[in-house]
Amino acid sequence: MIKIHGIKNCDTMKKVFAWCDANGVRYEFHDYKKLGVPREALLQWCRALGWQTLINRKGPTWRKLNPEQQAVSTQSQAVTLMMEHSSLIRRPLTENDAGQYLIGFDPTVFDSFVR
Repeated sequence: MIKIHGIKNCDTMKKVFAWCDANGVRYEFHDYKKLGVPREALLQWCRALGWQTLINRKGPTWRKLNPEQQAVSTQSQAVTLMMEHSSLIRRPLTENDAGQYLIGFDPTVFDSFVR
């Protein structure tokens, strides 16, 4: 079983759920908009993927930040910002049984990642 982190109402998340259902892939979903993200999880994701990879700079939440917040330049600043604004975390963030992480959804890459 895989674990998918994200926001339920996100269009990309809906594609991931539909793909998993259509391909018989069991998953556990963690809605970090509703449940939040533990600091330790963010730190682990930063170690595995890099904090720059985790921040969604294309979404409306990013555009609403002031220039000082957008000037994030360290992992510590990024973690604090993502804890305050969970919508800044790119999605989906998927964890497979091997403890590896994948950000985003491309059906071909996703298929090889979860199997």
